[in-house]
Amino acid sequence: MRILGVASASAAVVLGLSSSALACNIRDFKAEAKCDGDKGVIVVTDTDASGTSAIVSVFLKGTGGVENKVGQQEVKGSAEGTAVSIQEDWKPNATYRVHVKAGHIVDEDVQPDLVTASTACKTDSPTPTPPASSTPKPSPSKSAPAQSATPTPSASESSSAPAGTVPSNAPSPAAGDSNLAETGASSNTGLIAGIAGALVVVGGGAVFFGMRRRGARDNG
Repeated sequence: MRILGVASASAAVVLGLSSSALACNIRDFKAEAKCDGDKGVIVVTDTDASGTSAIVSVFLKGTGGVENKVGQQEVKGSAEGTAVSIQEDWKPNATYRVHVKAGHIVDEDVQPDLVTASTACKTDSPTPTPPASSTPKPSPSKSAPAQSATPTPSASESSSAPAGTVPSNAPSPAAGDSNLAETGASSNTGLIAGIAGALVVVGGGAVFFGMRRRGARDNG
């Protein structure tokens, strides 16, 4: 009988320790301040293997002991850990109190209080720099070549080459008039004709008088 009593007591102790180990405990909860993109969140993770339902409340602690409740979530823990997120745009170096209530088992604060990082999630956007000017910069002027690319004609070539004829709308002179224009006869044509006529008259008169005188001699 004594042996059975000792065995029963030992089993009760073991079961009590096991049940207490599996029961919800404040040490099963951990709070962190994280960033979801550019927004802040308070993440509470419950590693209670018993899966006891608990209510997690988060309070922002201000100066003079004033607190402001920022959110509340229900969580059921697991051995792998179950996390809940409470949206809070937290400020750098802010202090939060995280309270856990799980029925009549837990009604405590997570220790120590949560203190956020020194850098906020959303940083001020840098001042935009003005775009570079699209106007192209003037390129440095190139020096003139020492010699011209077009070759200069020699003196013999320039003298032998005929000068370019300038086209004219005036009618070209006839072929017969070109010789007269060159000798200048076209300008004295009337004078020459007059002299020729006078010579013809004088010659005719001389012939006439000569024939009369010859006839007179023959008759005498």
